[in-house]
Amino acid sequence: MTLSIDIAQTGHIATVILNRPEVRNAFNDEVIVELASAFNELGTRPDVRCIVLAASGTAFCAGADLNWMKRMAGYSRDENLADAAALARMLNVIYHCPKPTIARIQGDVYAGGTGLVAVCDIAVSVDAAQYCLSEVKLGLIPATISPYVIRAMGARAAHRYFLTAERFSAAEALRIGFVHEVVKADQLDAKVGEIAQALVQAGPAAVKACKALVQDVAEKNISQLLIDRTVQDIADIRASDEGREGIQAFLGKRKPNWLPKD
Repeated sequence: MTLSIDIAQTGHIATVILNRPEVRNAFNDEVIVELASAFNELGTRPDVRCIVLAASGTAFCAGADLNWMKRMAGYSRDENLADAAALARMLNVIYHCPKPTIARIQGDVYAGGTGLVAVCDIAVSVDAAQYCLSEVKLGLIPATISPYVIRAMGARAAHRYFLTAERFSAAEALRIGFVHEVVKADQLDAKVGEIAQALVQAGPAAVKACKALVQDVAEKNISQLLIDRTVQDIADIRASDEGREGIQAFLGKRKPNWLPKD
């Protein structure tokens, strides 16, 4: 069976590449399974400290594959529930992957493709990319991706772009916070590489804990329960082997043991 994704690794950086350029990297049930499997596996590997989600061809991801949509048109409600649950699981696997993730957006992002961008921790886009949450044009809603997309762009922007299905530019995606950086095409790899290197220089356990911290604290009420949790988090990381090593290395003006020696 021909896989729909490729996986490459350079040093501690793994890259998962959507490789269906002939259909603008639209996903189907097979792609969903492959992506979930790849991020599950890479998330457990100690030699991987950062994962880049990239794509081949001119589009990053055009959403759902047309042939898959044709099959879905004949599904019962139970079949639709199972199908949507598989997509939801894949998105959640990437979102909760213990390794930091970067979306390398080299082209257009439509419909469900915006979900793939939103579940990544950091998003870097070329300036020519166009974005669109097009579901309402088909009489559908972006339900499964909505928890992640709304967190990424905010409810106010989601009200507009979910309801109107307008295309918006990379510059607009940056303005509303949906992506973190917008660059020229010839600068994309350099910027993604720069961010990836920053991630792999940090303590692996600290990065994992920091990612969970952001996800858990975001948009929560600042209650005593939340304050107590953050107090426990910093105490735990300070007392950990990595936390002790990081502080000792800083005080001793040397590299910590998770970085290669000169």
